[in-house]
Formats: sequence, structure tokens, C-alpha cells
Amino acid sequence: MAGFKELKGQGHWPTLMAAFLYFDFSFMVWTLLGSISTEIGESLAATGFAMSAGEKATLLAIPVLSGALLRILLGFGVDKFGPKKTAIMAQLIVISVLFYGFFRGANITYNELLVIALGLGFAGASFAVALPQAGQWYPPKLQGVVLGIAGAGNIGVVVDFVFAPKIAEIWGWEAVFLVGGSLSFIVLFTYMLMAKDAPADIYTARPKKLKDYGKLMKDKDTWWFALFYAVSFGGFVGFANYMKVYLMSTYQVDMSAIGVDWFNEPNVKVIAGYFGALTIFAGAILRPIGGGLADKIGGVKSLYVFFGAVMALALITAFVALPFWGAIFVLFLIMANLGMANGAVFQLVPQRFGKDIGIMTGLIGAAGGIGGFALIKTLGWSKGAFDGYSVGFMIFAGILLVAIVGISMVKTRWRTTWGVQAGGRI
Repeated sequence: MAGFKELKGQGHWPTLMAAFLYFDFSFMVWTLLGSISTEIGESLAATGFAMSAGEKATLLAIPVLSGALLRILLGFGVDKFGPKKTAIMAQLIVISVLFYGFFRGANITYNELLVIALGLGFAGASFAVALPQAGQWYPPKLQGVVLGIAGAGNIGVVVDFVFAPKIAEIWGWEAVFLVGGSLSFIVLFTYMLMAKDAPADIYTARPKKLKDYGKLMKDKDTWWFALFYAVSFGGFVGFANYMKVYLMSTYQVDMSAIGVDWFNEPNVKVIAGYFGALTIFAGAILRPIGGGLADKIGGVKSLYVFFGAVMALALITAFVALPFWGAIFVLFLIMANLGMANGAVFQLVPQRFGKDIGIMTGLIGAAGGIGGFALIKTLGWSKGAFDGYSVGFMIFAGILLVAIVGISMVKTRWRTTWGVQAGGRI
């Protein structure tokens, strides 16, 4: 794409790469519990605590919810103290809770895990730091591809699902916390060396007060973007966190046979990790493509395509008893379109709120996390109430329809008001 070529000679590539690296490993840590949820459940069961479907969903949803709310806090920190200082503070907290989880090990309780899950929210909140730090260096016409590259740190969750179950199988699930904490420390050091806040002649920070938050919250476009991102990113992170639970509870027999025949791996939890990684990879790697496509044809048109595809696929999953390979194919396409939709939403946001990108990234990112929390809880409720996930997928499809109607309601106004002088395609 031309957008990638145009990056040459502009901005600050070490900061762009540092933002990607920081977000990549932060996202890996943020979704860590989802990749070893089954192993943790078995460990707790051995101590006499058997997690219900609802309790498991709560454990996986808490990092998503806390990450959502903390994005507002870190967005404020970006505007007030700068992205780099904010990132360092957040990363130190994440490293601390990871090592706590490792040292507690098999003696850990469910309530302690909930506290760790809360702390891991700081990793999810890294979104509100990495994207504005990268975007501040580049002009409006390149925001889609730049924020797509920085946001492709979503691929960190793929690393989780590929390696964490195997590490847990060999050394125990607590070793996953040790590896995560050690890698996070290395990433923090690398980030400190590479990342640089944009100078005043390129980007001037405008620290916000609480009343400024209130003013932006009164802007109806803030809520439209919040809805769209709650669907796109909420869908992506919700499915990513819940993917292993979904596969284990729906296709355990199929994966067990495939593991023995194809991978010489009898541990179905490891196989679930591999197939979960395959589906999640699509959304993570294609986010920059979605942003680049939005740069070319406009974010509105892109969202029509991506949301429409996901809605159709969600309905197929809800009403058709798919065989294992069919389910993997459909989930792959769902995650691919959600990932590209993430890039499309953030092709539009900097054009509408360029002067407030730090705080708006926090607010809209928070909505994305809340959407993920709601999806995980919905799927857990669907499983507990109906012993299946069809109702959960139907509800998600209905929300996608609401988002598509919303796009139709705002597109003309956007294109004839702020879109006229935005600097990019709407």
C-alpha cells in the first residue's frame, strides 16, 4: 500500500517501533489469563475450589474491564505527563503483579487471582499510550496506517496462545507469570531506550482538566466512536480472551483427535491454544490493513464492510451446528474483520479529534474494553443458562446491526462537516 511507502522520511520510526513493541507485549500480558484459564481452573480445583462458568468468565473479564477504565486514566497521563513517563509507570505495575502471581504459585486463591487480573488492566490500558505516542509524530493522511502499525501489537495475544499452554504443561502455569514478567522487564528497558515523545514543533501537548473530559463526553461523536470501538475492539478482545474456554467446552473431542494425529500432542489444552492463536492471529495482523484500506476508501465505507461481514458470520455460528473445521474457519474470518475494523475506527478518530487524541484514545479505548467485558460475560451467561453459545452470538449480531445503523445515521453529517477539512478520507 502507498501509505506504507509514504512513511519513509516522516515521523520517528524508533518511536513507532517502540510503541508497537510496548503494546505488543502489554497485550500479551493483558490476555495471559485467557491462555491458561483451563490450567488455572484445574489448579484451583485441586485445592477444593471449582470455578463455575460465571466465575471463569469473571476472571477473564476483569482485566478487560479494568484495562478499559484505566485507559481513561492513562489517557489523562499522556496529556499531562507525556506518553513515555505514563508508559513506564504502567509497565512497572504490570511487572509487579506478574511476579506476585509467580511467587504465590499453586497456593494462590481465586480472590488473589482477581486482584492480579485487576492489575493486568494496566497492560490493556497501554493502548491509550502507544497509539497517541506513535500518532503524534505523523500527519493526518497517515494516521490510519501509523495507528494500525502501533495497534498491531494485538498480535501479542497470539504469542500467549501458542506458547503459554506449553510452558504451563512443562513447568506449571505459574511459570507463565515468570516468563511474562521477565519479558515485560526487558521490553520496558528497550522502550526506555527507543521511545521519544514528539517535540513541540510537531505536537503540542494540551493537558486536560476534568471539565475538558466532560466537554468531550457531551460531544455526540464521542459516543458514536465509543459504540463502534466497543463492537470492533470489544469483539476482538472478548473473543480472544474467551477463545480457549469456547474451544475446550465445544470441540474438546475433535481437538484431542487432531492433536494426536497431527501434532503428536495429546494435551488438548495445548492444541486449543494453537487453534485459538490461529484465529486470533487474523485480527491482530490485519489491523494495519484495515487502517490502510480506510485511508484509501474511507473509514465509513470500510466499517460497513467489516461490521456487515462479522454480523453475518455471528449469525451463522448462532444458527448452524458447525463442525470443528467450519467453526475455526468462521472464527478466523470473524477475528480478521474485527481486527480490520479496529484499524478503520482509528483512521477516523484522529481526524475528528486530532487536538485531543490522547484523551480520546483513552475514552474510546475504554469503550472497547467495556465491550470486551460485556461479550465475555454474555458468552459465559449463555453457556451457564443454555448450555451453549448460540444466544450469546445472537446478541452480538444484534449489537453489530445497531452499529451499522449508527454508521448510516452519522456518515452524511461527518462528511459534510469536520470531514471536509480533516485531511483524510471519511
